[in-house]
Amino acid sequence: MGSVASRLRVTDEGGVARIEFIDRNILDEANIQQIGEEIGRIIDSQDAPKLLISFKDVEHLSSAALGTLITLTNRIKAKGGALKLADINSQIYEVFVITKLNKLFDIHETADEALSSFE
Repeated sequence: MGSVASRLRVTDEGGVARIEFIDRNILDEANIQQIGEEIGRIIDSQDAPKLLISFKDVEHLSSAALGTLITLTNRIKAKGGALKLADINSQIYEVFVITKLNKLFDIHETADEALSSFE
């Protein structure tokens, strides 16, 4: 079983795991599962995980991806951590509003704004 290429770019920004997606379209079930597992490992590796997920280059997001985000936010909250979302384009943000997920997630205009909100 070979190692699968990561679908994410992860950097540490002063104790906050900053996550960006490599794919412009997050629609494929296998990719979404892989993304969920990768982020899950980041969550599991910290006591009170602080994650910032930037949707900077993402153009399309499936409902399965939203489901994965909900699962991940619940895992982070259970560990006393925090998740912030940023850089969501207006089309995708509209889906968050329609599904009322904009109330569940802490969403910021920019990644820098989200980063500073952790302090």
